[in-house]
Amino acid sequence: MIHSYNFAKENIKDTGTVAEVKDTLVKITGFKSGVIGEAVTFENGIHGRIISIFPNSCEVMVFDKEPMAVGISVARTGGPVTVSVGEGLLTHVISPLGYVLDERRQESTTPEARNIDFKPIGIAGRVKVNKFLSTGVAIVDLMVPIADGQRELIIGDRKSGKTYFLLQTIISQARAGKICIVSLIGKRKSEIKKTEEILEQEGVIDKCILVVSSSSDSSGEIFLTPYTAMAVAEYFRDCGRDTIVILDDMTTHAKYYRELSLLAGRFPGRESYPGDIFHVQSQIVERAGNFRVNSKEVSITLLPVAETLEADLTGYIQTNLMSMTDGHIFFDSNLFFKGIRPAVNIFLSVTRVGRQTQSKEHKQAASEVLKILKKKEELERFLRFGPEVTNEVKEIVAKGDAIWEFFRQSDFKPFTSSEQLKKISEILK
Repeated sequence: MIHSYNFAKENIKDTGTVAEVKDTLVKITGFKSGVIGEAVTFENGIHGRIISIFPNSCEVMVFDKEPMAVGISVARTGGPVTVSVGEGLLTHVISPLGYVLDERRQESTTPEARNIDFKPIGIAGRVKVNKFLSTGVAIVDLMVPIADGQRELIIGDRKSGKTYFLLQTIISQARAGKICIVSLIGKRKSEIKKTEEILEQEGVIDKCILVVSSSSDSSGEIFLTPYTAMAVAEYFRDCGRDTIVILDDMTTHAKYYRELSLLAGRFPGRESYPGDIFHVQSQIVERAGNFRVNSKEVSITLLPVAETLEADLTGYIQTNLMSMTDGHIFFDSNLFFKGIRPAVNIFLSVTRVGRQTQSKEHKQAASEVLKILKKKEELERFLRFGPEVTNEVKEIVAKGDAIWEFFRQSDFKPFTSSEQLKKISEILK
């Protein structure tokens, strides 16, 4: 939490005045000093963060949508933007500044203040990923496996089934006892409420924390959302507990950062995004991984989401995120409209480290399934010309159809790894 204006004024004794207002960015004059990233507080109770420093002024990102008036007094807090974290956040929906937004009124204890923009742990504090993460979604667990501590990008067009997969993964992992942190970035309030309701209905809300910002919030609050989610995850990591973090979605995050940068007059680069957008988002992604904490392995598994337009995987932000992560799962809208759900295109999806955590039996089954599905796709192109069909071709097509039918999951009923292997083994016989 950020200190109040009176507290900061009395203890830091450095105040300034709002000299210029550009939507959610304001220019402050009068400060004796200050650093980039420092929290500031206005006399009207609103908070902000210094993002640029000039010889006689500084630029502040305001965490409120209401227009700021010129002449208002502002005080430095002497520290970074922090949020209060702890076990008490479980079950709650919180804002990027750590305020509880839901109507659950049970006593909440949040004992520790965490800097939301913490430097990622270096290579010396990390260990190799070696544990399989079960999403409960058969097509992913078999064909594009994810490991504990992996950073796997979820990418696809809007309304192509990404949210279903993420919710299925959360439900599966929460039931296994893992802490799940869902970060909804600039979403509609109805979407936030629906996500909360689904987690309640499935009985896993007690293992979940929702860090949310709505599209009606200020650009500054939306920009902070994934930072706060990672800060909460790092608290549980340091307590020795594995977490999984969903960032939905990072393309929206990039758009709001572009808006802030253009307001600040920074030179626009490709697609008008600022030149440091890669650095900004990679700092968030790099905070996930598999870590050594007090001689124990603890993971933060990260599933950032990127939205594509007409299945274009070559967009600027999309390719940036691909290069930061350990693979991607592509949700193909063409498959979605054909009724294949989840609409994972296994031929365009990649997992760079997840495969090494699969059992030998799962690897063999996945290899055989891939061969059959590839052969089926080739044969279907050939069969359009109406040639005679041999028994061997019929068998391959039938097996392929049975595999796709098994991969269809339209409700929140996860398959265990043993159930997946048993069913696929029956189909492959």
